[in-house]
Amino acid sequence: MPPENYTKQGTRRLDLVAGVSYGDDIKKVKDILQDILDNEPRILKDPNPTIGLMEMGDSSVNFAFRPWVKVEDYWDLFFHLQEQIKIRFDEADVTIPFPQRDVHLIQEG
Repeated sequence: MPPENYTKQGTRRLDLVAGVSYGDDIKKVKDILQDILDNEPRILKDPNPTIGLMEMGDSSVNFAFRPWVKVEDYWDLFFHLQEQIKIRFDEADVTIPFPQRDVHLIQEG
């Protein structure tokens, strides 16, 4: 059976990734993401949105943030939700890390 074409039904899933520092409280992060979902009326309740710990990457703990939206709201919500995640993480002192590398210099002799 082929996969269902949700776009044909007028909906699309936004696939966002929110990366946070290993030192951050992941329950707090999930609560912030859930609050963003709960307070955005353009996010559809059916199908259910998804928030989950997607991976523990090299520089960050990455959360999948996947709400369903109407096709006509896709890009507006894409940009709005990215901004809301950054604003809310800043307000809660959640760190959005950037890739970094440690270099150790060893002095011989």
